[in-house]
Amino acid sequence: MREDRMESQLATHNNQQRQIRQIERFVERFRSKATKAKQVQSRIKLLEKIDLVEVDTLDESGIRFRFPPAPHSGKIILEAKDLCKDYPQKRVLNNLNFSIIKSDRIAFVGKNGEGKTTLSKVITGKVDFSGELKHGHNVLVGYYAQNQSDYLDPEKTVFKTIDDIAVGDIRTRIKGILGGFLFSGDDIEKKVKVLSGGEKSRLSLAKLLLTPSNFLVLDEPTNHLDMHSKDVLKSALLQYNGTLVIVSHDRDFLQGLTNRVFEFRRGVMKEYIGDIYDFLEQRRIQSLKELESVQKNSGTPNDSEQVSINKINWEKRKENEKEIRKVKSQIIKCESEIERLESEIKLKEGILGSPEKYQKQIQDGSLYKEYETLKISMEREMKRWEELNYELEIMEE
Repeated sequence: MREDRMESQLATHNNQQRQIRQIERFVERFRSKATKAKQVQSRIKLLEKIDLVEVDTLDESGIRFRFPPAPHSGKIILEAKDLCKDYPQKRVLNNLNFSIIKSDRIAFVGKNGEGKTTLSKVITGKVDFSGELKHGHNVLVGYYAQNQSDYLDPEKTVFKTIDDIAVGDIRTRIKGILGGFLFSGDDIEKKVKVLSGGEKSRLSLAKLLLTPSNFLVLDEPTNHLDMHSKDVLKSALLQYNGTLVIVSHDRDFLQGLTNRVFEFRRGVMKEYIGDIYDFLEQRRIQSLKELESVQKNSGTPNDSEQVSINKINWEKRKENEKEIRKVKSQIIKCESEIERLESEIKLKEGILGSPEKYQKQIQDGSLYKEYETLKISMEREMKRWEELNYELEIMEE
């Protein structure tokens, strides 16, 4: 019920903020126009009277940490040549050739079952393979597994799990570190086997934090984390100065974190240079979920089906961009018409303000009619200008 109330409040809040921005644009646009002084003042008073909608806030407590500086390593972190991985009935990885350079930040993407997690395990030495895989000088790998609970001793307590790997001065700060991952009081004496999925994820992150590494491999690290904790993890990764590989389906989490994308399809891997949004643009899709959905109906769709789906998404995006350009063009025309009408009204007001000089034009009454017609036209254009700006804001969200 609280979430429903917050959702309703947020919708009302966003609509109100949109209205406020629209009024502020009007005030800013016509503040210097003498003919609009009355309307501008009216809207300023309206802004002052608006009772702002407040949105209830949830408890913002969440994990707090940052990764320690990465130990020095050589320039080459990893090199693979003709790397393969076979399972009894399927070859998951087929003759992969790639290299990872120091400070690379790479996203592994693709539908489930295409080999992302398998390659992560190969890189970290968790599974065997054929071909060549060579780690660079002084490369220290930190691994966060998708099934991280498998790598935790279920019989150890939370405190013991961290105490066993902590060294030096860190041992005196274990309780503080665990507190940063939301383990406090009696929680630190719980055994791993009774922890929830989220608690195991947080404990695994704490353990990873205390393991010196300059090459992090993270497999779906945001599973079981709330939104605030995701933000904290992302902030820590942005500040991390080592090399990074992330397996994830979370587009928003990946945004800004990576500079290379490896897509896994049918046993092979294709590299894309740039951020996750550069990858989506090149693939002409809106989200990483589409990589999964395009193959739901027929396990292995043919290329023509893939092209067809991408084309539809691309056409939808292009059509939306076309509509946005159209509205922007209408706004420019509308503003030009408003300026023309302002000039005409100012001219008529000058004549009406000097009746002795323009007695003939005033006497027949036509000037008054023209003046009123101009004012009506102005009001109509002003209303249209506001409607177009509102429409544009909705389209660009």
